[in-house]
Amino acid sequence: MATASDTVHGRIEYAQTHLTPAQLAAGFLLVAALGFTLLFVQEPLVHDSLHNFRHAAGITCH
Repeated sequence: MATASDTVHGRIEYAQTHLTPAQLAAGFLLVAALGFTLLFVQEPLVHDSLHNFRHAAGITCH
């Protein structure tokens, strides 16, 4: 459960102790794929839809 004192470091430690190496690898690959897509897909309609997805996911980008 999230609390006001949660930190990124604490969440990473929690994930490392509660997730399997396969789950960690899958998560990392998902983040890497999304990052690559957001960085290199600049077609305006695709870029805008991915931009809106980032905001919907709670990611602040500007």
